[in-house]
Amino acid sequence: MVVIVPNKSIKATISAVASYLPSKVLDNAQLVEDFPDWSVDKIFDKTGIHSRHIASDDETCSVMAVKAAKALLSDNNIEPESIDFILLCTQSSDYVLPTTACIVQHELGIPTSCGALDFNLGCSGYVYGLSLAKGLIESLQSRRILLITSELYSQYINKKDKSVRTLFGDAATATLIEGVESEFDRIGSFVFGTDGGGADNLIVPHGGSKNPISAESVIEKEDASGNVRAPNNLFMNGAEILTFTLKTVPKSIKAILSKADLTEEQIDKVIFHQANKFMLEKLRKKTGFTNEQFLTSYESYGNTVSSTIPLGIEKALNSSQLGKGDKLLICGFGVGYSWAGAVITF
Repeated sequence: MVVIVPNKSIKATISAVASYLPSKVLDNAQLVEDFPDWSVDKIFDKTGIHSRHIASDDETCSVMAVKAAKALLSDNNIEPESIDFILLCTQSSDYVLPTTACIVQHELGIPTSCGALDFNLGCSGYVYGLSLAKGLIESLQSRRILLITSELYSQYINKKDKSVRTLFGDAATATLIEGVESEFDRIGSFVFGTDGGGADNLIVPHGGSKNPISAESVIEKEDASGNVRAPNNLFMNGAEILTFTLKTVPKSIKAILSKADLTEEQIDKVIFHQANKFMLEKLRKKTGFTNEQFLTSYESYGNTVSSTIPLGIEKALNSSQLGKGDKLLICGFGVGYSWAGAVITF
């Protein structure tokens, strides 16, 4: 039974974060073997990434999700029976149906009284997941939630397309979110945004109901930059994504700070979606945060889509860059177009 203390109420808080990274690593030296017109230094200078983890053929969304969740439960001595909801963010689910979160519930041995759902969002998905978890907990519908991200963009990438193969990696994360008695919000000041007019700029054109897989889906074509892809592969218009990001994110940061009644100086740390070095450096300068505030983790992981922010949080917690009472501003942005941000107090 939840007991409400006077002047306090139940607030959602992040209690733990864990991850799973596939053992297969794709480094820049290996990429140069496939793209000899580029060098190791050129790839690093352009992306800031020196390696990415790539799922093996037998690793699926649910396999990686379960491994991340098991790491979290084991590391924090948490019984599966205590989990009453699973939120799984992915754009690379095991099947069209059933829901991958249902498979994860069964594999983890979580009681059948648990709620479980997938939601299909990319770079902004972790922030959306936090908002869903907050709503479930603070409306007293749930007490302990596993928010899982599990992304395998490598399954959509043509190996002859250096425009995206140099950027993306695979990863899964698990975040424990639970209710605590508190006088203030631990997770809050959310700002959201959507512009479906940019949908075609980061897309896998074939494979859904609009363009089902057909003989045409696997026909490869080479673009003006020498990248090769088929309609069932990932396509990204990097220039348009950059324009969208630099236009949208700084405004969103101002809106988040205004909603939280905070200034840039009152934020201890900042973790943005880890797209690439060039974009993040531009954003840091435009948003006014210092190098000390601005945390990065893309160097060893690449762009892991919805997993980038929780990977950054895990890294910051493990390295003591985040401590009790610290305020963390997070912002995810990209595929959709979709963006979302929030302030978290630890």
